[in-house]
Order: sequence, then C-alpha cells, then structure tokens
Amino acid sequence: MKYLEYTPLDRINDSLSQVNLGERTIKGCLEAYSCKHTGTDKKLSLSLENEILDYLGKSSDTDSSSPGEYLYTSSRKTLIYLLLTLYHMYPDYDFSAVQAHQFFTEESWDCFKQIFDTYMFEASKEWLEANECPLLETLYKALDEVVKLAECEIYSYNAEADADPFLERGAIWSYHFFFYNRRLKRVVSFRFSCLSNLLGEGFPIDELSFEEDGDIFDGMDI
Repeated sequence: MKYLEYTPLDRINDSLSQVNLGERTIKGCLEAYSCKHTGTDKKLSLSLENEILDYLGKSSDTDSSSPGEYLYTSSRKTLIYLLLTLYHMYPDYDFSAVQAHQFFTEESWDCFKQIFDTYMFEASKEWLEANECPLLETLYKALDEVVKLAECEIYSYNAEADADPFLERGAIWSYHFFFYNRRLKRVVSFRFSCLSNLLGEGFPIDELSFEEDGDIFDGMDI
C-alpha cells in the first residue's frame, strides 16, 4: 500500500482538522492509498490470508454459525486491502482479519450521505462561510477524482471500542468509511468524529452526560 497525495483531499483535510464548536470539536481526515503491495505488505497479506483460511477450516469442523461473507474468496481480497489500509494508518495496532470482518459493512452513497448530512451539519455550515461550493459537493468531486465513485464499493468500519484505534478519549460519535475501486486498485479512507471539549476543562469523562444521537441535534435548523 502506498500513500497517495491529492490536493483536493488536502484542502478538505485542512478545513476539517479541527472545527471548534464551543463545547465540542469536529474532526475529519481523508487518506488515499494505492493497493499495490510495498515493503512488508506481501508478508502481512499472506499472514491475513492464512488467518482467514485457518478460521474457515475450523468453522467447517464445528457447528458454529456461518462465517461472514467477507471471509470467502470473492470478498477476501477486498477485506485484506481494507485491513492493509488500516495497518498503514495505525502501524502500532494489531488488526485481526477474523475479528475485523465483523465490523465492515457495505454501504450505499445514499446511506453515507444521510450520515454525513446529519453528523457533519455544523462542520458544513462552517465550511460554507469560507467556500462557495458546499462541503458534501466538494467531497464528492474530490472522491470522484481519486476513486471514481460510480465504480466504487463503500464500506463502513464500526468497531467495538477496544478494536477501534481511531476512537479518541471524549468521543461523542465517530464514523469511518472506505471508498474502494477494484479496477484502479485505490482506496480512500474518510474518518470523522466529534469530541467533547469539556474534558480539557477538567470534567471527568464519567460525569459528562452525552445525549443520545437523536437528541444531539435537537434545536438545530436541519
């Protein structure tokens, strides 16, 4: 996997590096990678493949529930590319292929758009104060330039807290999406989150009462 530099992604990253909203801060980051093996990728890819095959072999010998679809041949390469991307983003974290396949879900653009419109509403307002083109439209154009969205598979990564190296202390919510183009052998990671600023002011995390997702945006003009 090789990190790819794209100016349109950098421009969005500069804007979303830290959107301060008073009691909370929204962060977002886009990273593009080529899926061509470099360095230790071949060894790591083989290790992940063997882990999956070993798991499938054991599953066939037991009465356990059927393994997830990502472990079978048609989707195994995709899963390994997504995991290699995570490894390059978080080199100190040890991802398990068997565990991680449970956290990936294939999504549609409409599903992503709905989540983005809801959770990045305030960040989008901040963006419009300095830019003419809406944030989502700018994001669409940038992603399309890198991975051709019409040809893309979109995946969300919804890990448990102990399997999510992206989850920061004080996180109110966080999302992680991957846009993968098989033909171009490229993948773009987009992670965005909302963090409480109250922790930095001496509020213990267990005394913070965050609202349910549906209540966070009460009173907003959506």
